Amino acid sequence: MTKRNAIFPADRHALYEEHGYSAAIRSGDLLFVSGQVGSRENGEPEPEFGAQVERAFANLKAVLAAAGCSLDDIVDITTFHTDPENQFDTFMEVKNRHFPEKPYPNWTAIGVNWLAGFDFEIKVIARIPG
Repeated sequence: MTKRNAIFPADRHALYEEHGYSAAIRSGDLLFVSGQVGSRENGEPEPEFGAQVERAFANLKAVLAAAGCSLDDIVDITTFHTDPENQFDTFMEVKNRHFPEKPYPNWTAIGVNWLAGFDFEIKVIARIPG
């Protein structure tokens, strides 16, 4: 069995240790990034929803960078929302700033009722360049 090749950003935050998971796993030329939330370095959520989504994207970019990737390498996105109807416009503003041009990655949005104190989570699969 092949050992997991775990990837962590340089400023690894408390949630990875607290909950026992890797930020991402590399498998061949694919990177499977765990759900990223809008957590500060100490693991606490950003209190305002828009700031939480921005922080989740910043955390995602840090994990991607640790593997030599960027948002341009993402092929599939899954987002989780605790109140999609009321949060969607804010989320779309942030998403559209990060993905302004076609072709867009695949994307699935899922409404959930619990995210461990957070209101938004984003997980992705990316192709590692080179």
